[in-house]
Amino acid sequence: MTAFKSRIQTASDGFKQNRKDMLALVEQLNGLNERTRILSGKRKARFQARGQLTPRERLSRLLDPGMPFLAVGNLSGYLSDGRPEEQSLPGSTVICGIGFIQGVRCMVVVDDSGIMAGAMTGSTGYKIIRSEQIALEQKLPYVHLVESAGGDLVNYTVEDFSRGGALFAGQAKLSKAGIPVISILHGSSTAGGAYMPGMSDYVVAVKGNGKAFLAGPPLLKAATGEIATEDELGGAEMHASVSGLAEYLAENDGEAIIMAREVVERLGWNTRCPRFKLDSTPPRLDPDEIAGIVPVDYRKPYDVREVIARIVDGSDFADFKPRYGVSTVCVQADVHGHRCGMIANNGPIDPAGATKATQFMQLMDQADTPVIFLQNTTGYMVGTEYERAGMIKHGSKMIQAVTNIEVPRITFQIGASYGAGNYGMCGRAFDPDFLYSWPNASTGVMGGEQAATVMSIVAEGAAAAAGRDVDRSAMEQQEKHLTHLFNSQSSGFYTSGHDMDDGMIDPRDTRHTLGFLLATVWEARHRETRRNSFGIARM
Repeated sequence: MTAFKSRIQTASDGFKQNRKDMLALVEQLNGLNERTRILSGKRKARFQARGQLTPRERLSRLLDPGMPFLAVGNLSGYLSDGRPEEQSLPGSTVICGIGFIQGVRCMVVVDDSGIMAGAMTGSTGYKIIRSEQIALEQKLPYVHLVESAGGDLVNYTVEDFSRGGALFAGQAKLSKAGIPVISILHGSSTAGGAYMPGMSDYVVAVKGNGKAFLAGPPLLKAATGEIATEDELGGAEMHASVSGLAEYLAENDGEAIIMAREVVERLGWNTRCPRFKLDSTPPRLDPDEIAGIVPVDYRKPYDVREVIARIVDGSDFADFKPRYGVSTVCVQADVHGHRCGMIANNGPIDPAGATKATQFMQLMDQADTPVIFLQNTTGYMVGTEYERAGMIKHGSKMIQAVTNIEVPRITFQIGASYGAGNYGMCGRAFDPDFLYSWPNASTGVMGGEQAATVMSIVAEGAAAAAGRDVDRSAMEQQEKHLTHLFNSQSSGFYTSGHDMDDGMIDPRDTRHTLGFLLATVWEARHRETRRNSFGIARM
């Protein structure tokens, strides 16, 4: 195969405008990523007064220096936590991501106790449950740095309480699957939060600050009349010497992290997976140019091969059936040495495109090759011509394939994700191994203008059938309402904040993110674990 020949003119006005628009969205993303970091950092003096490290200092010391860390749910909770936009908390009260500890790829969760004392909101619960799911599927040791006030009682809902049990069920499933769960008890862990260390396989508790109790002193007094100090009731020293909740007792946060790193090292985790060293050639075309290639308006066309050529090794790929179903692009390539198949969009999916994608997925499944979906489509084609050509039938075949192939599936939402195109291109409901979005992503059953027009046509038809005039004023109000309703929920920032992806990334980081994810799914499918008949129980 020969390397892709780009037709992009980086000096053109269109490229410059695309780049300006995309970088404005990236700047917005970076600002949101910093929002909770800044807010949590304002409490640094409180941590220092208690002789503690801040949550992000703990994370920094836990992870291997210079190694990548991929955040999970970096915008989770944004625009969904009931706060005004300027006060909404991207990422909620917990930091989640995949990083390396003593050379071992791990799922890491850090309670951000600098925000609401680490209390668990609905988004916090979702992020922890999703991190447990990823750890289970990708066979990643699960390391949790615990300091939480428990559930957010100010915004309590019974449904959040009921669903919260899934956090502990997730830990039990990990332990049964032979995937170790390691907790550091840095501070108070109350009520349901106490089960986070309680359900762990290994617990390191910090003397003086680490505490775990089902009912803290105020609730204990209210419920039973008993009066006890925090240390008597659930202090780290008591748990290390009396209750047996803690295996290791540390003098401070720093020592606790060293102990946890040693626990990970002694797992011998990497001896259970073959090591690989893959040859990788950087793209000939600069990934930074992606920002100028892709318009933020999904209605403006571009050739998605220009994006692919800036992601894959050597800008080299094999184009599968390029003259058939031309709006659906299927290629084979390598990314950081990992072979993969990619399905991308140059427009809506027609019957030929659906058939082509279906065959391609089956071939990748046969060859045990991961499939990458680059979503930018307004959906499947509609109209008499396409209905007669079997659009429903062929689209259904594509959805069958995307659901049932057994190789890893990784999705990036890089533009439009509308209608059943979201489904056929492996949207959230189809449980891809990972799903990340770009800041220009747009998702919905259809655009707001289209929804408004559809309902106006329906209203006109109903009025004609009833023999009455259409209320034009009411129809205009309905059109405005529907346009706002649909468009306000389509933004990538909105959907990411509502946990419809695993996070939002800078488009220029796609190659490295994808390489990291391909290595993660490769390890998972080549790693042996010693499955237990039961999770590890504390004796």
